[in-house]
Amino acid sequence: MADIHIEEFYKDAAIALLQLYNSFPRRINLFVEDIAGPDEPDEFGLHSKRHMACFGALLWLEEEGLLRYVDTIRQEALDQAVLTRDAFVRLSTPASGTLLSAPDTHSPMVADTLPESVRQDLSTHIHLIRNALRSGSSSSITRVMQGTFFNNARNETSGMASDH
Repeated sequence: MADIHIEEFYKDAAIALLQLYNSFPRRINLFVEDIAGPDEPDEFGLHSKRHMACFGALLWLEEEGLLRYVDTIRQEALDQAVLTRDAFVRLSTPASGTLLSAPDTHSPMVADTLPESVRQDLSTHIHLIRNALRSGSSSSITRVMQGTFFNNARNETSGMASDH
C-alpha cells in the first residue's frame, strides 16, 4: 500500500484531469475545494496541509505539461485551466493490455460482443479513471493513474510533458 499522501495525490490528479477532460476544450476554473473538499484557512490565513497538497498537485500537473492555466486565484484555484494536447491524447487513447486486464480496473461491460468502437471507448484511460473514481477504491485509482502517467514511459522519448 502506498503512502496516504501519494494515494491522495493520485485521487486529486484523477479528479482534476476528469474535470478538465469533461469540459475540453473549454477553459474552466479548477477549484481545490471541488477536488479535495472544503477547507477553512486558520487564524493566520493558512490552508490545511491537505488543501495545499491538492493545490500542489494541480501545479505539478502544469509543470509536467498536462494542463495550462492563466493564473492562480490565491491558493484556491487555477484560473482558465485546460488540458494540453499531450494530456488530451493520452486520456483519449486505449490503455495498455496489462492495465485493462487488472481485475479492479476494467468495466464489467467490456465484452467481445460489443462493437469495436464501444470497446475502444471503454478501454481509454479516461474511462478507466472514471470507473476507478466511481469505485472509490484507492488501489484502483492508484493503479489506473500509474498506468496513465507511466505507461510506455520507457518507450517514449517525449512523453506527456513534451510541451511546456
